[in-house]
Amino acid sequence: MFKKISELLSRSAVVLELKEKEKDAVIKELAAPLLATGLITDEKEFIQAILRRENLESTGIGFGVAIPHARTNSVTTIILALGRSATGVDFNSLDGKPSHLIFLIAAPEAMKREYIWTLAKLSSLMRRSDVRNGLLKAQTVEEVFSIIEGHEQL
Repeated sequence: MFKKISELLSRSAVVLELKEKEKDAVIKELAAPLLATGLITDEKEFIQAILRRENLESTGIGFGVAIPHARTNSVTTIILALGRSATGVDFNSLDGKPSHLIFLIAAPEAMKREYIWTLAKLSSLMRRSDVRNGLLKAQTVEEVFSIIEGHEQL
């Protein structure tokens, strides 16, 4: 059974103001609250998997959005984090612009179909300017969830 983005996004892993400015550091900053959930069992292996995937091809999809992601056995189930950067982070996006909304997807190796589905649903949601603009303006974590829940469909 596939879950909605709002069901996979961890409330404790929504960072409305990222402190870090560089891609690798932002990935580590977003991984930290996911590690605290206990759903990531090996920090080093998880970070390495994300960075390996990032080095293969940029996860900056354009429109100010990046979706770094990886499947690794150091993750017990699919979980998402969201970070927002006012200045933007260079994810080598397809459009050459910095990313202001960064979604981190962590998934176990065994959940390939769910992982691909999650990536596709999140990409589709982020192509909508009303969703992106809403997320950029949201003042609270609850507003973030309200925006995502209001626009997603299974």
